[in-house]
Amino acid sequence: MLRWICYICSAQAEKKERMETHGNAVRRRKRARASETFSLEHADADTIFALLLAAICNSHRPGSLSLIEKCLIKLNPSFLSQSPNPTLSLLPFILTSKRAEMAARGAEIVGAASLFSLEMNEQIALDGEIVKGLVSALGSSKRIVLMAACNAVLDMSTTSVARQRLLELSALESLMFGFLQVPKFSGMPVSICSVNDGSVTCCKIGIEEDEFPVVLLTASIILINSCNIEQLEKLPRNLSETFLASLKKLWAEVHNEMLLANPMKSSQEAHIYISNIRINNLAESIFRLSISSSQVTPTFPLEVVKRSIFGSSKSSFEDFMLTHWEASPFLIQRLSRALSEDDDIFSSFVQPLHLTKTGPSFISSILRNLVSCFPIASDEIDILSFLKEVGNKLGCPIIYQQDIRVLRTERQLKREVHFFQESLDSCCKKGSHIFNIDEVKKCEEAYKEGYTVAVRGMEFRFESIAAIANGLASFFGQPSVGVNMYLTPPNSQGLARHFDDHCVFVCQLFGTKQWTVFPQPNVQLPRLYDPLDNLYVADAEVSMAECSKILLNEGDILYIPRGFPHEACTDDVGPNGSARCSMHLTLGVEVEPPFEWEGFAHVALCCWNQSHKQPHYASFESVLVDLHVISINLLHVAIGQLGNSNPTFRKACLAAAFSLPSDTRYWLDLNQRTIFSHLIDKINTESRFLEALRSIEVAIQKNEDPFQRIQWLRLLNLDGETIEGHDWNLSFMELSKLFPLCVTHKEKVEAAFMHVKSKFCDEVLFGNVLDSYKMLLDKYRKPRKQYMDGMISLHCTS
Repeated sequence: MLRWICYICSAQAEKKERMETHGNAVRRRKRARASETFSLEHADADTIFALLLAAICNSHRPGSLSLIEKCLIKLNPSFLSQSPNPTLSLLPFILTSKRAEMAARGAEIVGAASLFSLEMNEQIALDGEIVKGLVSALGSSKRIVLMAACNAVLDMSTTSVARQRLLELSALESLMFGFLQVPKFSGMPVSICSVNDGSVTCCKIGIEEDEFPVVLLTASIILINSCNIEQLEKLPRNLSETFLASLKKLWAEVHNEMLLANPMKSSQEAHIYISNIRINNLAESIFRLSISSSQVTPTFPLEVVKRSIFGSSKSSFEDFMLTHWEASPFLIQRLSRALSEDDDIFSSFVQPLHLTKTGPSFISSILRNLVSCFPIASDEIDILSFLKEVGNKLGCPIIYQQDIRVLRTERQLKREVHFFQESLDSCCKKGSHIFNIDEVKKCEEAYKEGYTVAVRGMEFRFESIAAIANGLASFFGQPSVGVNMYLTPPNSQGLARHFDDHCVFVCQLFGTKQWTVFPQPNVQLPRLYDPLDNLYVADAEVSMAECSKILLNEGDILYIPRGFPHEACTDDVGPNGSARCSMHLTLGVEVEPPFEWEGFAHVALCCWNQSHKQPHYASFESVLVDLHVISINLLHVAIGQLGNSNPTFRKACLAAAFSLPSDTRYWLDLNQRTIFSHLIDKINTESRFLEALRSIEVAIQKNEDPFQRIQWLRLLNLDGETIEGHDWNLSFMELSKLFPLCVTHKEKVEAAFMHVKSKFCDEVLFGNVLDSYKMLLDKYRKPRKQYMDGMISLHCTS
């Protein structure tokens, strides 16, 4: 093909010669010597293409390479805008040239053309040979070529089509490798530069270095932040982790500058190169690389978790589960060993803190290394959706209320007072209040004045805490466990009396604390995310004889079920006569709706329906209605009503609890099967058709979705298809249209409902539900684990 094009071009050149005015021999010789200059000066795109092609075909001849370089200098993006454009076909040869100047110019042309128009950008991106040539240039050992190729990548990356094409052809790997070859980059001083858009994480990063490594880093970050999960996982493991380590070193410097909250203007420091990398861009790249890293957050062996919390006796754990779990408080005392022992799961967190009697001098050193952990939706299964939602806030310093509270309870008034009251008001009126270094230092002042420092989300900040949380979550068969830290000075109370919507294990790590646990005011367990009415708790008249007074010493663990009011305070004098602060962690076992027994019942109904589909059509006033689907919907509503009234339906389902090799698993499995049989019997005998129908009627009147609470059932993936509205769950509009017909033909609908309910209760088996239930649990756990890995990498705590 190339030989044929050469032939055509030669013919065109001959025709041009015949058309030129004949001159004398001297003039012809002068024109021959100046032919290159003349033709380039007045040449159009076709002429330049012909000359380039001829020179490339004869590149072995003297002067050809020089002609190619001159042609490339003359070539401009407007020449490339013609369609069709044969000049583009020459770019792969130019980009892979061994002459550095030629390859660099080729990359510059690619970049300029990519910026010329969206159409040209897409045309170049979809030309695999051009992109391959550009990626080849990224591997050049010549700085001029690599710099030009990086800039071309940045120019191409203005469109998503080009970014994806570059990723497909391994441009990211070449960029990361090139960046890692730059010596001593990670040790260079950094600054942050304000861009005046109101967010600290939108500041650009300035680096005391020349442009070359910064351009490599910028291009790498853009492509990393364009990857999907599969592309991240395909990156070479060693390359990804080495690059991640470099980014984390840079992040430590950037985070420190961000905490100082003193961004410079771009004109302040001439020796600082201001990059186009914003702080949140760097944070996102670290987060993304961490969720696919093999250096995953560790998990303690389940046997170690059990021994550290419940002791080594098998009977103590069995007694706890059968007698106290979600039923009554339980104290586990450490009489024979201290937290410093190697096999204790808390020692790896406590020992580096170097706690002393004199006070928490470590408060500032801990807090300054933390970043804000923005909440992730409970049913979020795509971690990249979270990143899109959190946007430019990722990586910012801690935020009051969201990450930290500094408060004390005035015992006479029984109310909480916040040290940063203005920050609290700001959170309510103006939005988030981000801490800077001055407010971090004020936390030690607050402690000296009797305030408790409470930090949320410790499992996202310390690997050692994450390992504990992961182990406990597996132990109880739940998606995750939340961990908070409380540091309280002597003779003080932090939180006022309250109860939680989740069970907590209070782990006393340092000092002592006096706890008072009050009787459960309601037999119904509070549900996660339901509004808590704590107002009556403080005013309730409860005799002290009904309360449990518990003194926690170092190493002790107190279990408090959800719904039990409690409060805690420190004494002014410790057991040995000296005042000591108290530090404890609360491990919160949060039972989310799918993992209550009601949730298991909904999954059971879905599984049974999937394997026993029996369409039952009836004609109601010329409308064909599937009574089976309507009955399934009504039965889901009826199960939800039982969950509102029957305490057992609200309890945590432990069907997916991790099996311990050293345990005789039979007793827990038998316990769960017994509970399931009990609940199926309740569904059979206590679910009411008319009550379910009335519940739907009320929801329609309020314009509410009666199935809102169980939308998570869509995450089930039975038979390879997501459960959609046409299967078990009628759309709100569809339900609104069918409801009047169901009321009119109530007897037929009720008969179908009773038939479906009876068959379900007779035929459903516990073992047939387990696989789908565990699959649902894994779908919840995966994004939580990815979030944990990403956030831990953004904390400079290791």
